[in-house]
Amino acid sequence: MLNETFARRFGELEKSYSSIPYVSSQHSGRYVPNGQWHRWATSVQNLVLAVFGEASPHYKNFVTVYEKCSGSDYEVETLRAVFLSAKEDFEGGYVFDVDLRVSGEVFGDFVALARQSLAEGHKDVAAVLACAALEDALKRYATAEGIAANDKSMQDVVNALKSKGLVAGAQKSLLDTMPRIRNFALHADWSKISEPDVSSVIGFVEQFLLAKFSHG
Repeated sequence: MLNETFARRFGELEKSYSSIPYVSSQHSGRYVPNGQWHRWATSVQNLVLAVFGEASPHYKNFVTVYEKCSGSDYEVETLRAVFLSAKEDFEGGYVFDVDLRVSGEVFGDFVALARQSLAEGHKDVAAVLACAALEDALKRYATAEGIAANDKSMQDVVNALKSKGLVAGAQKSLLDTMPRIRNFALHADWSKISEPDVSSVIGFVEQFLLAKFSHG
């Protein structure tokens, strides 16, 4: 699920790069007006951070080029080259922790990563991580309770859990708000998501894991 979201976003950003306008400089070469490349590059930085992490060469190299970029064709093309390298490694299966971070015992680490991203000001990254973790946790729990959940939407899974009485009370009320936030996050509708929204998802996932996945 998370891999599919990332793959779709890589494709969208590769396509949107072609719409970045280059203009001829009066002095030499070409450049991209401010704002035109910033928007694309910011989205790429957001994605590479979520997929590879802050310590990865992909993220470090992209940030290094981004911070020095003044909009010249050479610099913007270099940003694109780093992006394509990240895209190729992702599509080639050379990212080893995307699935691991949302499986079994490491759910807690994944949620912690979302909380850390939010604390560092990466609201959008945190939203994607938290919502993906929540959806995966809900589907795993539903499957364990005998509900066929793999091909269902998050809203359908929530409805199935409620109909079987598997979530109730305050947890049920909170859960009703989660599919809306999830849809905004996984469709990159960032302006409709606030930091409190993301914080509420993270808090819910933490409590849900304690209630449903704890064996202590």
